Amino acid sequence: QVRLVESGGGLAQVGDSLRLSCTASGSTSGSARIGWFRQAPGTERTFVAAITRSGGREYYSPSVKGRFTISRDNVENTAFLQMNSLRYEDTAVYYCASAPARSDWTGYYYDTSAYDYWGQGTQVTVSS
Repeated sequence: QVRLVESGGGLAQVGDSLRLSCTASGSTSGSARIGWFRQAPGTERTFVAAITRSGGREYYSPSVKGRFTISRDNVENTAFLQMNSLRYEDTAVYYCASAPARSDWTGYYYDTSAYDYWGQGTQVTVSS
């Protein structure tokens, strides 16, 4: 079992930066893969970024590539999402999710079904 707690959301202006954190507790094997997703009102939850345990592989949605950076600190059991050059359309609730190491994860890391555990979400609001 893994418990994930996000923090760092809030109100920002267009062009600002925010850094989200996701702290995991419980089974470390269950947090081998970390993903960030977001959900705006009335829309589905969509993939933002993902990272493997070693940090050797990072994946990004085209809409955030070049602006957002995912990273993790395995000593602190925390993953981060550095969000730069924020846009109005980045407004959403951001969720972190984790999954154990599965050989097929790289085939569907962008899908919510690839993750076993979810945090409660943190709101990010970008205003002009």
